[in-house]
Amino acid sequence: MAKQISVFLENKAGRLAHVTRVLGDAGINIRALSIADTSDFGILRLIVNDPVNAYSILKKAGFTVSETEVIAVRMPDSPGGLANVLEQMSEEKLNIEYLYAFLGMTDDDALVVFKVEDAEKAKLAFKSKGIGFIDEKELSRI
Repeated sequence: MAKQISVFLENKAGRLAHVTRVLGDAGINIRALSIADTSDFGILRLIVNDPVNAYSILKKAGFTVSETEVIAVRMPDSPGGLANVLEQMSEEKLNIEYLYAFLGMTDDDALVVFKVEDAEKAKLAFKSKGIGFIDEKELSRI
């Protein structure tokens, strides 16, 4: 499992730039991100190389921040790779709250970050189905 940092942002010019500058100045490297927004606010979801420090730094900078456990899954970067994983998750009755993808460690794989209803159940199901997932330490090195 991995830690995701979520930042609540007002939908105003420069807010995203401010978050990324605060992290960059602190030596925090963003590995993946996703933004969900409405007309008034957004939620920035981040995978970073040092989630503990990122959380602390963003809090000190005045941002509303939370930490969420997610699962980063390694899958083939080929047509149907995601469908195969999703079908196996469906067979296990795993409810996906959201997901986002980013580049893998090689040209042959992709990484998808899943926020699921029951992370422990998902972790066990992935192991039993031979689906590779990446722990936080390995994820921070990507």
